[in-house]
Amino acid sequence: MEIEIYSDVVCPWCYIGKRRLERALASYDGTVTVRYRPFQLDPAPVDEPRPLTEAMAAKFGGAERTREIFAHTAGVAAEVGLDLRFDRAVTANTFDAHRLTWYADRRDRAAAVVEALHRAHFTDGLDVGSRDVLATLAGAAGLDPAEVRRFLDSDDGGTEVRAALSRARELGVTSVPTFVLAGKYAVTGAQEPETLLAALTEVGRRESGSAG
Repeated sequence: MEIEIYSDVVCPWCYIGKRRLERALASYDGTVTVRYRPFQLDPAPVDEPRPLTEAMAAKFGGAERTREIFAHTAGVAAEVGLDLRFDRAVTANTFDAHRLTWYADRRDRAAAVVEALHRAHFTDGLDVGSRDVLATLAGAAGLDPAEVRRFLDSDDGGTEVRAALSRARELGVTSVPTFVLAGKYAVTGAQEPETLLAALTEVGRRESGSAG
């Protein structure tokens, strides 16, 4: 079964959903291929990174409300072993990060790269919109950083990422994470591992029946 995960690397619930899916897959007997598909929470350019808490204050109704929301999200993340440091996180446009994920997918390193991108943004406070940072993260994920930097400085992958972003809109993906199972069953949100496992099991049963 193929699982397509529509997500953004600066989305905390995508990070939580990724970890919950991994827990579900640990208990799933079937064979699964995971593919990461791009989604941008905010496609606007970011000329200069700003502290995320500052940038989100206007959206969430002030600094105090922002701290409350971030504290709740960090608490949920801690339940699956993630350390979200919103006080360190900075704003970033993620188009190049999605290009890097596309590049890594062609070399069977997408999962490692996505994990590195999430951790860099949410735990280490790195600017995942910086090509220098992206090349370094790619190197830590098993890719050649010099080759990655050359790729990022080119236009390669841009057409494919834009097409995938358009595909997400065509499918009606408006929030992430969205998990698409076997190309036709969607599960939206960072569902609990038990819920994801039940969905995997049911879709596996249906697809096995249709194949037979």
